[in-house]
Amino acid sequence: MRLTFQYRLLPSKHQRTLLDNTLELCRWVYNETLATRKNAWEQEQKSLTRYDTTKMLPVWKEGKPELSQVYSQVLQEVCARVDLAFSSFFRRVKTGEKPGYPRFRGYGRYDSFTYPQTGFELLDNGLQLSKIGIVKIIIHRPIRGNIKTLNIRRDRVGNWYACFSCEVETDPLPASEKAVGVDVGLESFATLSNNGEKIPNPRFFRKDEKALARVQRKLSKVEKGTPEREKRRKAVARIYQRIANRRKDFAHKLSRSLVNEYGIIALEKLNGKNMLKNHHLAKSISDAAWNQLVQYVTYKAEYADREVVLVDPRNTSKRCSRCGTLVEKSLAVRVHSCPVCGLEIDRDENAAINILALGLQCLGASPRSHPVYGME
Repeated sequence: MRLTFQYRLLPSKHQRTLLDNTLELCRWVYNETLATRKNAWEQEQKSLTRYDTTKMLPVWKEGKPELSQVYSQVLQEVCARVDLAFSSFFRRVKTGEKPGYPRFRGYGRYDSFTYPQTGFELLDNGLQLSKIGIVKIIIHRPIRGNIKTLNIRRDRVGNWYACFSCEVETDPLPASEKAVGVDVGLESFATLSNNGEKIPNPRFFRKDEKALARVQRKLSKVEKGTPEREKRRKAVARIYQRIANRRKDFAHKLSRSLVNEYGIIALEKLNGKNMLKNHHLAKSISDAAWNQLVQYVTYKAEYADREVVLVDPRNTSKRCSRCGTLVEKSLAVRVHSCPVCGLEIDRDENAAINILALGLQCLGASPRSHPVYGME
């Protein structure tokens, strides 16, 4: 399987200039490739491929010699990105989704470039990048597996990162018969099916909301295009980055604990776009970032040879986990009371038990016969 290992880069001032210039030249190639494909279709009804546009790079270099300052395979990868954007566009058209035609990238809206095969080497004294030099890198953990590609990325604050995509062998954990159903929510971030254990909702965005509003007000008062404007824009970006980092750290730690303990993990298959249509809860739902947890649990489980099952969450809160009766209730009702069998249980715990039952059914197991499936 593929894993990505990300490390912080500490480029010199001159190297920062080279990296910024590389991004701008890649952005130019991206826009030129997009314009060429767009014009070919509109004027000649001709559909160009990735290889057609890659062949145009030598011609573009003649008219724009500074393109020679960028490693050739990096520019070829830019053409591949445009091709991927068109492939995604056509896929959305076929499935009836909102298509979203590929867009041109404005200044500062292109933040990464890729060495797909060669052009880089990890040395004892840094990371050798073709056309840029040896950049200092902080290797805070060892790289595992075979390095396939390298992505150089700049965040909104201006920090640089090296992301190595590596092909690794799975590292199975000892077998475990323990299974768990996870119900996510807003009052508690998650509720587990084993005795209703609740994971508190950290609400990272809500905690920094006032500080964010303060720096955003300062940003809005500064004239566009001035150095002060850029300084205050970075202040806003730093708060957003701090929120994202805390949320990511929380999701990594929780997903790791779940994968280490349980052999089977049943999660809800959530549709984030539909949930965000509820304008009263959209901010809280975005802050919780449940899909991030699902993503992390899924890849960690694959690496550890654990089983993850995504189930349809419909009616998991309404259905009685003991007798299966549907009990209608509003979001304000936090206790499940079944009029048929008399079961009284926390609403979220009831949902988590139902999620576990659906997950075991998907795996072909009988929920009530499973050794870890407890029923009151």
